[in-house]
Amino acid sequence: MNDTHDRNKPVIRRMKLKTALSVCLCVFLFAVFFTKPLPAQSLDTAEVMELYRQAREMFRQANELATSDPDQAEQLYRNSAMRFEKIVRQGGIRNGEIFYNIGNAYFKISDIGRAILNYKRAALFIPNDLNLRQNLQFAKARRIDRIEEPQRMQVLKILFFWHYDLSSHTRMILFTVFFILFWVFAGFRLFFSKSFLNWLILFLAGFSFLFLGSLAIDTIYHYNREPGVIINHEVIARKGDSISYESSFKEPLHPGTEFTLIEKRGSWYYIELPDFRRCWVPEADVELVMSNL
Repeated sequence: MNDTHDRNKPVIRRMKLKTALSVCLCVFLFAVFFTKPLPAQSLDTAEVMELYRQAREMFRQANELATSDPDQAEQLYRNSAMRFEKIVRQGGIRNGEIFYNIGNAYFKISDIGRAILNYKRAALFIPNDLNLRQNLQFAKARRIDRIEEPQRMQVLKILFFWHYDLSSHTRMILFTVFFILFWVFAGFRLFFSKSFLNWLILFLAGFSFLFLGSLAIDTIYHYNREPGVIINHEVIARKGDSISYESSFKEPLHPGTEFTLIEKRGSWYYIELPDFRRCWVPEADVELVMSNL
């Protein structure tokens, strides 16, 4: 009996080492995906709270005046958005509610580009918020440009729905859960010879690799390819990084058009549109989704 116990010790030690390494890997992945340097702050808590109160009050007043005095309401919506933005820039506060409120204020004054921009920023923090999703879709429906994705891309989004429909945050949580459960049941398998454990371990391993692969694809694809939105009116897309180049398309691009940044050269962005067409646009006419995060 003692000989058997001694032979099992190396196996148990290896299992403990693998479990410890797995936990360390999970902690590392959480750190990579979720930890960011703290933004610089120039406002104290009391100032942030006062700005927040003012912004909410101005938005409420604007709603009341929207019908009777639309000009005054528009100015109040702008002032509300400016105070929320000050909270982001100088208060260092970045969360879904703040960006959602900014998006709502811009949507009320028909600034579709900045509305979509801030709704997309909010979606990074609260991707499953139903009101946010509805407002974002409603704002997209108000865009002038109708740029459709190629059919093959639409098919891919249906086949690999977990990759496109679930946020990176949600996929990271699911990967971590499946990964930890994999090692837990792998440990049980050392002591209990049950056939269902083999199938369960394979199931957990498969889903772990599924979500890990999805996260890896995101990381590789979005490296130096940041999403952005056209915010200025009638942006002329060009074939080069200067106004001396001829326009890329017959019609200009309009606020709310989404793109992916391919390259930055001076004050010009080389971008890719949802239908994979590429062009150059001035930096001043667009904004990147991650620029304030």
